[in-house]
Amino acid sequence: MPGWVSSTRAETLEDVAFLSGAALNCLHLVLGREDVPQALLRDRLALRAAEACVAFAGRPERAGELRDAVHLMRPSDLPGPAGETHLKWRRAVERPVSVEALARALPTHAPGQIATWLDAGKGAPVARAATVLEAVLTATPRADVLALVLADAALAQALGWDHLVPLLGAGLKRTDLRKRGDDLRLSCHRALVSSAPEAARLAADLARRAVHLKAVAPKLRAKGAGAAVEMFLTRDAVAPSALPLPDRAARRLCDRLVDLGAVRELTGRDTFRLYGV
Repeated sequence: MPGWVSSTRAETLEDVAFLSGAALNCLHLVLGREDVPQALLRDRLALRAAEACVAFAGRPERAGELRDAVHLMRPSDLPGPAGETHLKWRRAVERPVSVEALARALPTHAPGQIATWLDAGKGAPVARAATVLEAVLTATPRADVLALVLADAALAQALGWDHLVPLLGAGLKRTDLRKRGDDLRLSCHRALVSSAPEAARLAADLARRAVHLKAVAPKLRAKGAGAAVEMFLTRDAVAPSALPLPDRAARRLCDRLVDLGAVRELTGRDTFRLYGV
């Protein structure tokens, strides 16, 4: 990502739109690279977007609590409001973007309504996303998660990306969601000038970490270790109980990967641990 994209100060809509276009163009190249673990990148960006949305709602949960709410949830548990926000973003990035996939991620809204909102977006990619964002917030003023998911979906469709990449969800501020018209479009461009370079830096970091994880994978002797490595390459966080190994073997495998520097323990706890690349 050229340094001038994020360091240049621009005030007018035209200048900021130029910078956001340059940022998105560079990110587009990143999203086409085979060495970048794309599913893992989207899942980690989904966590960042969920964290922002939870903060918009005035709730105290941050990344650690959001991970706990989803990855330590038992089949009979409810995720709670913050966990539900995290789940919506994770589901939104899992499948190729479509009305049907978005309806599964946002089950409280009918596919027909989602399609209507997406069709409201016209013009260039960022303008289209801003129009969808405004349409949803006008119809349902407090539906921040819905509006941001659909705005990022509209952006992905306009750019020809197969999957939703949470950029506006992670880049916009709470005050931006009260803006309309050109002011909202300007805020969307500015958000992308910030979030697209951050996504590119995260992609580069995850690509390096993925290379190291794949390099140490042959050293793992546990049966099912290959499938476990694939889980780490697609998920922001993994609980040992989710791995396709017996409980004790799963914990040993996680500790071995930490010792090899291939994954990190994310919680800092002695129990109920989560691990990630």
